[in-house]
Amino acid sequence: MRIIPAIDIIDGKCVRLSKGDYDTKIIYNENPLEVAKSFEAHGIEYLHLVDLDGAKSSKIVNYKILEQIATQTSLQIDFGGGLKSDDDLRVAFESGASQITGGSIAVKNRAIFEKWISEYGSEKIILGADAKDEKVAISGWLEDSDEDLIPFIQQYQTKGIQYVICTDIAKDGMLEGPSFDLYKKILAEANGIKLIASGGISTFDELPKLAELGCEGTIIGKAIYEGRITLKQLENYILNK
Repeated sequence: MRIIPAIDIIDGKCVRLSKGDYDTKIIYNENPLEVAKSFEAHGIEYLHLVDLDGAKSSKIVNYKILEQIATQTSLQIDFGGGLKSDDDLRVAFESGASQITGGSIAVKNRAIFEKWISEYGSEKIILGADAKDEKVAISGWLEDSDEDLIPFIQQYQTKGIQYVICTDIAKDGMLEGPSFDLYKKILAEANGIKLIASGGISTFDELPKLAELGCEGTIIGKAIYEGRITLKQLENYILNK
């Protein structure tokens, strides 16, 4: 299972929110590049970079930070937050993203998201399926949709989607443990999906459990920043896989 630390950006700074609420913002570091380099120094190869300003303004905002991290580390970056147009996507890839994550766009403009899958290929496009009570949430989680989570994932599987990041919003940033039951259900019903678990990771012991369930990757945010999981533990996990 791939270990994918998260960096969320507001005003160019590395922050974390709880349950996607912008009012709960905690700034952990003024310099996201410094954080990314510390991940790389511990053998981490992947990064989940979220442009929270972009998610709020519905267009890419913090692409310069993406470019900095992509040019000054060897991390493979999946980038999301506010990608709404062909131009946003072009900027993200030109700035060094290895993959992009589309969440709101996959609900609000299926035609463009399906076009991205066919144009760029399913290795490059990740479906962001973030859920509240098994309903998909959009616009930086500020809006609920009528989409049921698992049928939503299954529909996009028929369009070629391989990778799905699923965050249970109720768990995000709460350090109460991930949604094992939800992930089990998704893996059972969306056969063959490469599921990346996100939200609620609070202790190192949860990682082998997620791997055992069959998750392809896991995104870890606040647990790293709050010192619940150390970079040394992650380094040892990666080395001993």
